[in-house]
Amino acid sequence: MPSRRDRRPGPSRSAPTHPPHPPRSPARRPAPPSPQESSPVSPALHVHPEVAEALATGRGVVALESTLLAHGLPEGDNRRVADELEATVRAAGAVPATIAVFDGVAHIGLDADRLDRLCTPPADGALRKLSVRDLGPAAGLGLSGATTVASTAALAHRVGVEVFATGGLGGVHRVFPVGSGAAFDISADLGVLARTPIVVVCAGVKSILDVPNTLEYLETQSVAVLGYRTDAFPGFYLADSGQGVPWRVEQPGEVAAILRAQQELGVASAGVVLAQPLPVDRQLDPTLHDATLAQGMELLRSRGVVGKDVTPALLEFFHHHTGGESLRANIELVSANAGLAGQVAVELAATPRATP
Repeated sequence: MPSRRDRRPGPSRSAPTHPPHPPRSPARRPAPPSPQESSPVSPALHVHPEVAEALATGRGVVALESTLLAHGLPEGDNRRVADELEATVRAAGAVPATIAVFDGVAHIGLDADRLDRLCTPPADGALRKLSVRDLGPAAGLGLSGATTVASTAALAHRVGVEVFATGGLGGVHRVFPVGSGAAFDISADLGVLARTPIVVVCAGVKSILDVPNTLEYLETQSVAVLGYRTDAFPGFYLADSGQGVPWRVEQPGEVAAILRAQQELGVASAGVVLAQPLPVDRQLDPTLHDATLAQGMELLRSRGVVGKDVTPALLEFFHHHTGGESLRANIELVSANAGLAGQVAVELAATPRATP
């Protein structure tokens, strides 16, 4: 893929204005439960009444993942951030839907008690990290877990939620030197985005991953990648990964117009990545980032850490070797993404799908 310097941004348009929207046609999206229903959509899937009402009346809804809260932030910080993210979505005019699995039931939207449970590590370590492949076993066995980017996107789409906010996407992992015993690894996030028409607002791909190859994979899978007010694809902790974006947008309404156009053209089988960078003055210091990444990669190589254990181990290494700066950046970027996702959700609600 060409570097950012070789790319030209796509044309931007001012945000379209739209008249008040009618309710979405139930023939064109999964039918949500009525607002009075507190029963699950199915025995393994339950939509919070507030989320159900928002979907039924055509309000914007934003899905939020739970792995960040259960496994990515320190206890105490995680509960505070959970409230902040939901408040940020509400301030934008949308309804938050934090997603997690409890006792075999996937919940789309959590009440305060379930948020408490999510953010309090169980003594037996029974709150698992659940990707899409794990949802069936967890539901069938009555287990609990936090949802990843992949499983959050899949469950959100299942009930008709069109926007999802997270910190950074998973992607193609960096490959250790030949002979290290490491296998080529691609996050399930990318596969789900390739077949799920949802807008994912993120700060790009985690900078500990192979960003160029991740973008190549997204291109191969026909996933649209948009830079929000930037020509550079952000690198999670860093405002600029060194790679470009094929399209630049300036307003949330443009994102809504793009998703609706994909649907009308019949090319909406894949998702849309909306990448929003941290402000340059709030990013992790690039020199500190590069040094920490090199040290962390060498440590993992020497210990034989591979596969799904690489990302959490590197993020933990960053937390302890940046004096808390990586944690600060992580919280700031996911909060900003929640706010932008709320704005996009409102615009989508005001731009209903065309009738057949």
